[in-house]
Amino acid sequence: MDIHTIKNLKQLKQAGYQSKSIRDEIRGNLMNRLAQKKPIFEGIWGYEDTVIPDIERALLSRHDINLLGLRGQAKTRIARQFIHLLDEYIPVVDGSEVNDDPLNPISRFAIDLIQKMGDETPIHWLHRSERYVEKLATPDVSVADLIGDVDPIKAVNEKLAYNDERVIHFGIIPRANRCIFVMNEMPDLQPRIQVALFNILQEGDIQIRGFAFRMPLDIQFVFTANPEDYTNRGSIVTPLKDRIGSQILTHYPRSVEVAKSITKQEARITEDQSSRIEIPELLRDLVEQLVVEARQNEYVDHKSGVSARLSISAMENLVSAAERRALINGEKKTSVRITDLFGVIPSITGKIEMVYEGEQEGPFNVASIIISKAIRSLFAEHFPAVEKSAKADKDPFQRITEWFEKDKRLTLDFQSGDREYAQGLNLVDGLAEVVDRFKKDTGTMERYLWMEFVLYGLAEYSRISRKLGDHRTEFSDLLGSMLGEYN
Repeated sequence: MDIHTIKNLKQLKQAGYQSKSIRDEIRGNLMNRLAQKKPIFEGIWGYEDTVIPDIERALLSRHDINLLGLRGQAKTRIARQFIHLLDEYIPVVDGSEVNDDPLNPISRFAIDLIQKMGDETPIHWLHRSERYVEKLATPDVSVADLIGDVDPIKAVNEKLAYNDERVIHFGIIPRANRCIFVMNEMPDLQPRIQVALFNILQEGDIQIRGFAFRMPLDIQFVFTANPEDYTNRGSIVTPLKDRIGSQILTHYPRSVEVAKSITKQEARITEDQSSRIEIPELLRDLVEQLVVEARQNEYVDHKSGVSARLSISAMENLVSAAERRALINGEKKTSVRITDLFGVIPSITGKIEMVYEGEQEGPFNVASIIISKAIRSLFAEHFPAVEKSAKADKDPFQRITEWFEKDKRLTLDFQSGDREYAQGLNLVDGLAEVVDRFKKDTGTMERYLWMEFVLYGLAEYSRISRKLGDHRTEFSDLLGSMLGEYN
């Protein structure tokens, strides 16, 4: 059917166009994609065996959907991709506010126009990109905003009585007829406003003010919400929740590899940055481990959740920290270091909700603790257990700790150039040998990264002391540091 040649109702009928509901439209296109083994959602990681199959079953059942999960679990991103399951174009009565189907009009405007013009009724074609409507639920949203109300100015200008349907100003939901309508953060909507949605979800129609008419709407509803028990802002009232066909639980990535894929996809790292700043795999793992530690940390409110946006923002700040350092030192290329992790603290403090003890500790200290625990966790995956090594006859870290016991210190400045960074690490006896033993065949800069990582790891396991200052980290003997503080 060539839509460019179809301009009125007569031509539409001659072309054999058949009306269908949006739910049947989505169901049919989904069935075709499943049969052809085509992907339904792009750029959604970790949901292949959990969330996506649930969504597909819900759409095949023609259900409205509630995506329930903590923040940063791609709920809105999923909802926005539903438009790919719509037909590319649908016919609409020209001038209709509610996207009237020419073969099945529902508004007074379209019904009157078709009665007046018959087969000459003009139509236009609506693209799928125009059939997605999204609304953020806020406490100030009113029934008039969503459903509609009488427009007195319209009545005066057109000299209409207040009992005339044409004085109605339609809200956002009627205007989304034959579209996908997404209501984000549903618990934020006041209960009395949620009640106004009962009939739309159950009977598929609306009623405005005292008008006797009921307008049957054709809408695919998608709601997003945090678990109601996890928020003090409100909840979805039980009768409304009962009318939503499928409630689908989202979740955070269940593996580091999935989390890394999400961060790599979403982090805004330019090609210019990628060409100048190397991001070793160890740092990518550490960024994801930050999120794991934050979700488990005693100072962080677990009910609030920790968004995947933490790792995305952290990666962007991590690269920028290395980039800033390279610019200061006039270096064309550099690699991300462990010390650059402390440049991501602003990404952490803004992404976590803390319990009372965390507020007392302070956001900076909590973020530093999270970084420390991430380093400690990954160190155990790459090097021998420090506690056991310290007691063994052949302790691989003995020369390193003995060097610091000679009252020697190493200061790593966050802004030092690559040459100064390498010279400092080479001063520590036994450090290079440990890396050469356990991390063979590494490049020059990566070798220094592992050397730095060993120092941070030994500090986390209390073999040496680490003191964080302004733009620098100082490593020293643990006992000497303790006695110095005591004195």
